Amino acid sequence: MKILIVGGTGTIGQAVTKLLAERHEVIVAGHQHGDIQVDLREEKSIAAMYKATGKLDAVVITTGKVHFGNLTEMTPEQYQIGLQSKLMGQVNIVLAGLTYLNDGGSFTLTSGILNRDPIRVGSSAAMVNGALDGFVKAAAIEMPRAIRINVVSPTVLAESMHKYADYFRGFVPVNAEKVALAYSKSVEGGQTGQVYCVE
Repeated sequence: MKILIVGGTGTIGQAVTKLLAERHEVIVAGHQHGDIQVDLREEKSIAAMYKATGKLDAVVITTGKVHFGNLTEMTPEQYQIGLQSKLMGQVNIVLAGLTYLNDGGSFTLTSGILNRDPIRVGSSAAMVNGALDGFVKAAAIEMPRAIRINVVSPTVLAESMHKYADYFRGFVPVNAEKVALAYSKSVEGGQTGQVYCVE
């Protein structure tokens, strides 16, 4: 398969790239690094990315920013960061990618645990993750040409605990290698409309 991994230079993205590159042709798109550069907040940038890749068998998205902050101090602009980047960035990659995905291809998005198991300062992440999970379930029943769509929803990464441990007290972290298996299941399996929780 020819697979595009958007965010393939990040912690999860690198693990997914390593796993899938053993068996498939992988193209890595990153904000500043990778084979192709893309700004998922810009529709023109997404269009240019697809023009550079051509036809694909699978698209994996492992990136997207959200703002963490106390609810009483959050501004509409800070909520927009997650809405424009992690949410609409992934949705727009799906919409634009329908033209480039081969019959029977797949999209795999990334949400996260915080809409199921919230933390302080995580209201924006929870909102965006819940929206992504809902989008995938609904989009799956309308996908043309036997295209599949799933979302991976991991808990906090072991590799990130040095930065986020204070926010995730009591959570059991998982390593990126384990999370990558869920992306393999989505890309190389046959399911659609699934939320793969990795905890």
